[in-house]
Amino acid sequence: MEKRLQNIDLVNECDAFPYVDSTPSRHAEVMGGLYTLTWKDSEGSFPIGYLPLSVVEVLLRTPENIRGPIDVSHVDRTVGLWYDLTTYEARTEKAGQLTAYWRENKEFTLLKGWRNELWPVYGRDKELLLSIERAAMGLFGTTRFGVHMTAFIRRDDDSSRYPFRVWVPKRSATKPNYPGMLDNTVAGGLMTNEDPFECIIREADEEASLPEEVMRSRATETGTVTYIYITDERSGGEPGYIYPECQWVYDLELPSDESVVPRPKDGEVESFSLRTVEEIQEQLAQGMWKPNCAMIMLDFFVRHGICTAENEPRYAEIKARAHRHIPFPGPHWDYS
Repeated sequence: MEKRLQNIDLVNECDAFPYVDSTPSRHAEVMGGLYTLTWKDSEGSFPIGYLPLSVVEVLLRTPENIRGPIDVSHVDRTVGLWYDLTTYEARTEKAGQLTAYWRENKEFTLLKGWRNELWPVYGRDKELLLSIERAAMGLFGTTRFGVHMTAFIRRDDDSSRYPFRVWVPKRSATKPNYPGMLDNTVAGGLMTNEDPFECIIREADEEASLPEEVMRSRATETGTVTYIYITDERSGGEPGYIYPECQWVYDLELPSDESVVPRPKDGEVESFSLRTVEEIQEQLAQGMWKPNCAMIMLDFFVRHGICTAENEPRYAEIKARAHRHIPFPGPHWDYS
């Protein structure tokens, strides 16, 4: 019989990077295969990402005129890049030159998913250091930012214990990452200088045909969910990349008469279905949901009183793990 996943199993799959305090030996094992990407400013050096050893090896054999000078310590297991470049534009250009070279030379399967979208890398105090091609972010292990939204209606009848019905999309079978798995109603990556709310409006139109006026009048931000994922074979590249992620999370209550419903538009989604909480809980237990989307769904369950301390023995841990401290700076840090 196939194992049924508990809520904590779903959390462990998404927030997979080991904690140094609770699993020190596992943390040391994982860190043994990584170098820390660092940055320097007037206050000193600090970490901004994790590079797998395989990436460091390719970086070191890349011609210097392509990659630029690097500062590598094999003792401290750190890599510094582009310290000598003093502007955002120059650093972004050099990062683009390097990643395009790797793509042309087929160094990493991950780069087959090239999107021509720039994603931000931050320093202290929300300073924008540079931007990197979306598909290449995993090579550097810098924090990725995105948006996720759960669209639902209220319906109270005998088919469910809970007065919610959630619109659940099934990802296209042709997607290179997590094909055919279940997802949050709308989700997407945050491009450089893009406002999270404007991003979710854009994604809602592109993925779910949801009108802008509906989004602006009904979508509400509920906070962020943060975790550190480790990729596997389903993610569209080699396994073992480190994805620290911060997702801005939104709820969208749609009319209960279903006068507004999400519909596939850009091919990312195969179909949408309206599901009860119990049906979603069963899907989660069967491992049908994309890992980080399962985490966002659990956050929804916590916020709406579906997952509680009374019915979930690991409730406190689940809440904490959905708001993990990410050690790399960015707009998710409270600088006040």
